[in-house]
Amino acid sequence: MASLLDRLYISIATFVPCYLFPLYHHAKFAFLVWLQLPSSNGAKHLYMSHLRPFLLRHQARLDQILEFIYNGMSKIISAHQAKIRFAGALFVKLMASVNQIVADLVHPGQRQPNHSIESPRQVDSDTQSASDD
Repeated sequence: MASLLDRLYISIATFVPCYLFPLYHHAKFAFLVWLQLPSSNGAKHLYMSHLRPFLLRHQARLDQILEFIYNGMSKIISAHQAKIRFAGALFVKLMASVNQIVADLVHPGQRQPNHSIESPRQVDSDTQSASDD
């Protein structure tokens, strides 16, 4: 419930400058305290008296909207599955590089192997002849 109210606050605060209302932040703080205090049951009261009746009244329409969004997202994801996998693999590689850079910054002298493909190592002729015997 609190995250829903925070999102509502952000959407309102984007369009309405808060400095136009004196003591706005104090009133917001008091409202959030009222919502969260167990003794006042503010969130339960707000839900039962306003939000729940609204959701029950518009339940069928909200279900249609959510089903439309779900079907649209399913079509997009199935159409672009290869691109999504590629982006995921690219993201994993990027995060591994970032992790290595951060590790180098935090511990500058301790370089960890990056397990990249390397050319075959040169083998000394003395050790090779000893292993042949």
